[in-house]
Amino acid sequence: MTNEESYLVTAGKLPDWLVYPHGYTRVVRQGILDLMPWHLMEARAAREKARALAGRYPSRELFPFAYRQDNDGIACWSKGHGEQVLIIHDFASAGFELESVFPTFWDWFRAAVEETIQWD
Repeated sequence: MTNEESYLVTAGKLPDWLVYPHGYTRVVRQGILDLMPWHLMEARAAREKARALAGRYPSRELFPFAYRQDNDGIACWSKGHGEQVLIIHDFASAGFELESVFPTFWDWFRAAVEETIQWD
């Protein structure tokens, strides 16, 4: 199975409001999957996490693509927010889950690379 097959949810199983940003598909195709402490989520795990997030935060429509290994941070796209990346603190009380917002995938990716450099 290729990275693309493992990490990109197929069209029929992807929310109808989501189109993967080009940067995300490029990173997956290049095999840049782990930026410790961040890790891109495999398609199956992303779908399962999306269902869990919907149960915890029913007022949001989120689709996750990465998780942080050292806390409950989840990088997500959200319906109606275009390419913005929302960092959701999973398991926080509803209304207190939003940690930060990045304007684009590349903005999130740059921050993740910076965190990788600092990670030790």
